[in-house]
Amino acid sequence: MALFGKDEAQKASEQKANGGSEGLEREKLPRHVAIIMDGNGRWAQRRGMPRTFGHKAGVEALREIIRHSDDLGIEVLTIYAFSAENWKRSAEEVGALMGLLLEYFTKELDELNRENVQIRILGDIDGMPSGLERQKAALHAAIERTQKNTGLRLCIALNYGGRQEIVHAARQLARRVAAGELTPEEIDQERFAAELYTAGLPEVDLLIRTSGEMRLSNFLLYQLAYAEFYQTDTLWPDFNKDTYDEALLAYTRRNRRFGGV
Repeated sequence: MALFGKDEAQKASEQKANGGSEGLEREKLPRHVAIIMDGNGRWAQRRGMPRTFGHKAGVEALREIIRHSDDLGIEVLTIYAFSAENWKRSAEEVGALMGLLLEYFTKELDELNRENVQIRILGDIDGMPSGLERQKAALHAAIERTQKNTGLRLCIALNYGGRQEIVHAARQLARRVAAGELTPEEIDQERFAAELYTAGLPEVDLLIRTSGEMRLSNFLLYQLAYAEFYQTDTLWPDFNKDTYDEALLAYTRRNRRFGGV
């Protein structure tokens, strides 16, 4: 794994200033970008506003990044929307986040479908707490309606945990072995990956985390084995296509060795 330092980020920023998105070499862009969208709460608190205000601003940032990813021809964009551990937050904040989720899919689904975006949910939709039936229905409807689309694949990690995903995959394989469908010796990386929520997707090439934090937070623990990391101090609501371009430009400068020399 590689972690971009300030020097590389600065070089990417200077390159962007000389060419912007037009300066990106499209053939070198990542196929699969994953983003930990962090900093909504701090963004709001710095403005003397409740954390929910930051989450609303974060949705606006997400709209821009989805559009820009599509414009650039990136194949897969995976965003960390709500972890399995986030249910520990206050009832007010969780309620606001679930309300935004419903509002987003109600308002944006038509446009996403017109733009040929395919929506996938990474996580346990039906395992969400009771009282969220409208959200569950909206998620299933989005998956069903866009499943044949062939453009950007937008993967939303919701009620998701990397460890939980790995355990789920192991259980699925164990059931197949117990049923006589597989032998333990037949289980390899390919068969294991086929049981993950990301089955059929290209591996993550670039992980971006906003707000200056330096941890994975139980996100895509298996899939990030050889991903390039990019960390920025920018809080998520302030993350826009220009700062996104900086991350992408930095990625194109990397020499990916996948454990080799």
